[in-house]
Amino acid sequence: MSRIGILPIDVPQGVSFEVNSSNLVTIKGPKGELEQLVDLDLKVELVENKIIVSRPTEQKRHKSLHGLYRSLIFNMVKGVTEGFEIKQELVGVGYRAETKGQILEINVGYSHDIHFRIPKEVKIETVTERRSNPIITLTSADKQLVGQVAAKIRSFRPPEPYKGKGIKFVGEVLRRKAGKSASV
Repeated sequence: MSRIGILPIDVPQGVSFEVNSSNLVTIKGPKGELEQLVDLDLKVELVENKIIVSRPTEQKRHKSLHGLYRSLIFNMVKGVTEGFEIKQELVGVGYRAETKGQILEINVGYSHDIHFRIPKEVKIETVTERRSNPIITLTSADKQLVGQVAAKIRSFRPPEPYKGKGIKFVGEVLRRKAGKSASV
């Protein structure tokens, strides 16, 4: 049995759950609405305010899909109730970030500023305080989307191992290299 797939998902108060005939799961809550198309072999049902995902056979394909879709549905429920937040930090002299609507404008040491359009499902906020690194905060109900946007922002200037300059996640520990050492 799948250790993850067999666990039931609690549906909190104020969250509505719906499955149609083509196995499209729709979850609505205070933070938004998410949809996920589930493989037709799997069965998703609501029993006593708990979502249960079940598989028809013990085939390897069904086992792998069982845990996957249970995790995706769990993240949807968590997203529409609590939401997901990712914070990134710009480490480097002169690095800055600011938002203009849904456009993030960052300067990370290149000869030009980078303008990046954020999807409308993701809320973005930048904080720049004196004598501290600028912080970019991304929030959304969709875990996959907010992670993908954060990875794209990080790709503009990944942290380098010698000085640690670049865009990193808040709390991330970087492995640092010693660099050159003088020979005698």
